[in-house]
Amino acid sequence: MIVFKKPFTLHYIIIIYSFLVIILLFIILRYNAQVMESCDSKIYCQGSLLDTIQRAKIFNDSKSFVDLAQRKSPSVTLKHFESLMEETGNHPSYAQVKSFIDNNFEFQGELVPWTPTDYTENPQFLTKIKNTTVADFAKKLNTVWLTLARKVNTSVYKFPDRHSIIYLPEGFVIPGGRFKEVYYWDTYWIIKGLLISGMTDTARGMLNNFVSLIRRFGFIPNGTRVYYLNRSQPPLLSAMVGIYFNYTNDKKWVKKNIDAIETELLWWLQNRAVTVKKQGTEYRLAQYSVKSGTPRPESYSEDIETCRAFDYYEKIKCYKNLKSGAESGWDFSSRWLVGSDGSISLKLEDIDVIGIVPVDLNAFLCGGFGQISRFYKMLGNAWQSKKWRKREQVWMDGISRVLYDSKDGTWYDWDINLSKPRRGFFPSNLSPLFTESFEPHMKEYYGRRAIEYLDKNNIDSFKGGIPTSLLQTGQQWDYPNAWPPLQDMIVTGLLNTKIPAGIEKARLYAIYSLDAYITGFRTTSEMFEKYDASVSGQYGGGGEYTVQTGFGWTNGAALSFIKLLYL
Repeated sequence: MIVFKKPFTLHYIIIIYSFLVIILLFIILRYNAQVMESCDSKIYCQGSLLDTIQRAKIFNDSKSFVDLAQRKSPSVTLKHFESLMEETGNHPSYAQVKSFIDNNFEFQGELVPWTPTDYTENPQFLTKIKNTTVADFAKKLNTVWLTLARKVNTSVYKFPDRHSIIYLPEGFVIPGGRFKEVYYWDTYWIIKGLLISGMTDTARGMLNNFVSLIRRFGFIPNGTRVYYLNRSQPPLLSAMVGIYFNYTNDKKWVKKNIDAIETELLWWLQNRAVTVKKQGTEYRLAQYSVKSGTPRPESYSEDIETCRAFDYYEKIKCYKNLKSGAESGWDFSSRWLVGSDGSISLKLEDIDVIGIVPVDLNAFLCGGFGQISRFYKMLGNAWQSKKWRKREQVWMDGISRVLYDSKDGTWYDWDINLSKPRRGFFPSNLSPLFTESFEPHMKEYYGRRAIEYLDKNNIDSFKGGIPTSLLQTGQQWDYPNAWPPLQDMIVTGLLNTKIPAGIEKARLYAIYSLDAYITGFRTTSEMFEKYDASVSGQYGGGGEYTVQTGFGWTNGAALSFIKLLYL
């Protein structure tokens, strides 16, 4: 027995050792699988340099640092940083960090002012406005395009690694304020306004820029910075092309670029689609679900603070949810804050975007499927048209059967974990009216029920615009803020119902919003990104940064309402 004991024991030692190695490998793989960085840049997206600078809080806004350009190549910047850390024992002072930034980064030069070739001081639509107050406002609003028009400096093309900005081949219009680059869903309303101003060339150029992003990255990122490459924003490219085509009948452009439109939609299907089960039946829908589990570089210190109480793996989940909230465009809102019992929470650390199937995302996708189906039909490709029409019908079915609440007469976001709707007033609930994501024979029914829903929540009483929710949480996508894109979505959706009561209510909301924009502009000479629903003309507040001016999508929504009411 003693003779066999040693080899027998050795045998078990080998087994145990192998088992421990497997566990260790599993832990390493799990770690690597979960912690996906924002992007590859060791300057703008990950690493000790970013962490040290953002934790030092040199700037009031974390975005300020990651928007700086490097004076030299990244290798030189990193070498200088390594020297700083060696000299300070890895604990540089505030003054030393600031000095490092001053010596290695510069504040301007990435973007240059640009005058669009199709801009005119007196576009044709101005001559049709009889109301002098509105005409004067519209004329001044038209000039704002010049203050927001930019091109990327050629230095970015030559030295892309020195910048967080992504090079774009054509000129564009930015939102304004801290948002100095192109943003995905903002561009829908910017293009809508440009088209009303007769600036079809500029609109086409912005679409060309999106096509260039798709061909380079396979999707449209949240914005044109490398730190946004981990996520997208509400998918409205098909809708942008749709309104552009309605103005220009540019079939040649559609034919040339329809493959890019399809690639973008497929990205959402491949990366954001989920299976939802309701009453034993499975449906295919989509959610905002970013895989990167690190703080947002542009909101780095804010995210660390929000997620500070969690353990390692819960922090990763928290960061993913914050990035998913940013991908939704609603960053942030009680819409995404889920208490332990599934109720709406008031704490940002309770964010659970990846546990929710949103109404608006699925409406946008459904509308996109229908739009590309019509494009393929126009181009004579019956097979592709039928394929995308089938996808549209699949999404319509899911939106109707999973998200619609016949009792309340509206659609609701769906809680995946609890398998139940998340009841609460949000304008996004009615986004299927905006995209017409239902069969035509249901239009009148959904329209009537939506009007009842709006009346039940007393929305007509808000003279400053439709509130983003009825809860005052301190988050910017909640009460009392009234966001211009949501005003336009509701107005367009009600117009789409084609019923007199819907059209009447659409005009009322357009009047409220336009009055707010004109009042605010008279007082401040500014257009704001958001307004206060309770006080007409007052700008909104809350969230992670101060209210911004410019403002791209507000200008587009305002021109859309002018067109509805006065043209």
